[in-house]
Amino acid sequence: MKKLILLATLVGANFYHSQTQVIAHRGFWKTNPTTAENSIAALKNAQKLKVYGSEFDVRMTKDGVLVINHDEHINGVEIATSDFKSLKKQKLSNGENLPTLEKYLKQGKKSAVKLILEIKPAKTPELETEMVEKTLAMVEKFHLQNQTEYISFSLHIAKELKKQNPKALVQYLAGDLSPQEIKNLGIDGVDYHYNVFLEKHQDWIEQAKNLGVITNVWTVNDPEIYKKLYDAGVQFVTTNTPDVFLNINKSRE
Repeated sequence: MKKLILLATLVGANFYHSQTQVIAHRGFWKTNPTTAENSIAALKNAQKLKVYGSEFDVRMTKDGVLVINHDEHINGVEIATSDFKSLKKQKLSNGENLPTLEKYLKQGKKSAVKLILEIKPAKTPELETEMVEKTLAMVEKFHLQNQTEYISFSLHIAKELKKQNPKALVQYLAGDLSPQEIKNLGIDGVDYHYNVFLEKHQDWIEQAKNLGVITNVWTVNDPEIYKKLYDAGVQFVTTNTPDVFLNINKSRE
């Protein structure tokens, strides 16, 4: 009987660890030579690498166009206060024009790699609600509902995503709410900096697991930290070095 229990425990542990997946942070851009973060080229690299997902950042221009960029500014120009006409010729470091969400999703549709879509906070709740509405509509236009997962530092955005589309898979990024609080809000997961789990709240991984709350961690580039999170049972890790972590996963199979 003890052997059967031990076997069941090991099978369960292996199943949980088999769910530890690698997400490319802003695409797979840290290549040789490097390409630009949040570029179409970085998305293509992530698709070729066959990671679980490729993360990217969505912002909205003054005239309501959704574009892909991490920072509030591109080349010194503020996105939220500029019309798309004045932004569309702005270049990324690899020479690409500033991508729109529409162009990004067109490429995303060419692969089964999950699209981990981060909606950046806006200046007002009204603008955030508009961003959510337009983002969901664009994802639906390309029939990518089952391939797209959502993350945000804005609790309003996270709640609005679930309000507008209860089936959307949504994770919260800020790190200030426990898995139980996230569960109570009807949000699907916690996507926190690794220090939250490894230093501040070491019990939250187990709490999330017991509640059925998704665990994701950003942005991990140290293989030793990755191994700690893997051993702790974190389900997803977001990284600038997805190729390295995929190799670690293979070595542990």
